[in-house]
Amino acid sequence: MMAARDQKGVRGELRRDEPMSRHTSWRVGGPADLFFRPADLDDLSAFLRELDAATPVFWFGLGSNLLVRDGGIRGVVIAGARIFSELKNLGGHRVRVGASVPCTQLARQCLRWGYGPSEFFAGIPGTLGGALAMNAGAHGGETWERVESVRSIDRSGAIHERGPEAYRIAYRSVQGPANEWFVEATLRFEPGVEPSLATQRAMLQRRKDTQPLGLPSCGSVFRNPPGDHAARLIETAGLKGCRIGGAEVSPKHANFIINADNASAADIEALILHVRHSVRERHGVDLVPEVRIVGEAAA
Repeated sequence: MMAARDQKGVRGELRRDEPMSRHTSWRVGGPADLFFRPADLDDLSAFLRELDAATPVFWFGLGSNLLVRDGGIRGVVIAGARIFSELKNLGGHRVRVGASVPCTQLARQCLRWGYGPSEFFAGIPGTLGGALAMNAGAHGGETWERVESVRSIDRSGAIHERGPEAYRIAYRSVQGPANEWFVEATLRFEPGVEPSLATQRAMLQRRKDTQPLGLPSCGSVFRNPPGDHAARLIETAGLKGCRIGGAEVSPKHANFIINADNASAADIEALILHVRHSVRERHGVDLVPEVRIVGEAAA
């Protein structure tokens, strides 16, 4: 179903049948019926107010933790990247951060301000909005440990400010009010905790040494099960280098699946299912995907 109106008053980019392969880090995905990149928050709010209430809405940031199936996404896809870019020191070890700000940029700025613990943000590949949506973390730190409050926008274009108590937070999981999307957060860091440049550099170097950076992937595909690592389970199941079509389990890091040779979304999803089945058969562990799989299969 499409939007009921032509939305001629929007100031941002509005496209029909936009290939999602242009916007995901795996470089796969079918077309979005309607693709909207708002100019700013007011533009987004006005767009949502005028949108037919029956039209499905899907929100995404950098597309770094997303598999869009080859049949694409029905309704409207809203691209939140780049429009919520504020990064402001509020004093008192508090920072206001737009949902479009890359976590690596947040880590660098907190280092300059002397706000810690913040180094772990350097290990998160996406934006703060994505980190809020899944409680992303790295190297022992998690996003929601630092959240004082968030601002969100709902399906009707209304803005809300909420505290952490409005959400159920768990490992790589966040549940809150339905049909709302994060636009910014206020983060609080700890007095007397200085971030370490050496630690941040070591984290980035470790990513470079152990992960297939520069190749199309979504980062870690599976959550780490309690007391273990998904990469270890996948590697000991003999799956490094395993391929289905153009999709491959990275020979460098077993919890990465790379688009090695013009893979389709169907190739990647089939390989995810194969890895889950093989690990379950070998270790008796059911790996839970960290990646979000959306859209329709190709006809």
